[in-house]
Amino acid sequence: MWIVLVHEGMCCPVSQAKNENRLIAQNKKAYHDYFIEETFQAGISLVGTEVKAIREGRCNLKESYIRIEGNSAFIEGMHISPYSHGNIFNKDPLRKRRLLLNRREINKLRAAISRDGFTIVPLKVYFSRCYVKLDIALAKGKKLYDKRESIAKKDQERSVQREFAQRI
Repeated sequence: MWIVLVHEGMCCPVSQAKNENRLIAQNKKAYHDYFIEETFQAGISLVGTEVKAIREGRCNLKESYIRIEGNSAFIEGMHISPYSHGNIFNKDPLRKRRLLLNRREINKLRAAISRDGFTIVPLKVYFSRCYVKLDIALAKGKKLYDKRESIAKKDQERSVQREFAQRI
């Protein structure tokens, strides 16, 4: 492993002491509405001003979804606010963006959503070193009674943690 000291904004190998994965946005509603079966890590095809806006934390995953068209996967509805210092280079905040996945992964996702009633949902956006990554999941929708069960289970776990904390 080699260590290179660079300016923070540049894309180069960095030391292990540096924060490897920096979370930008998370889709908490996906964990509430779906059973997460399998997760995948995908890159996103972005332009420069979008990356700068994401570095400022201006990304929103609410109501976004993944669609497979041909041999490519796209994320639609992901809102990246325009970069504050950008001008004509700012793109449409809601444009569809291509996901960088292997062909095997795309074929696996296509097969699962066509036969098993699964859907593909985005979970979180983060920086892995200097690259913007997106975690997507193969998920199955929860029914209302499933949601009630998961809420009751979380409440029970919280009460157990409270009791444990009081005893210590």
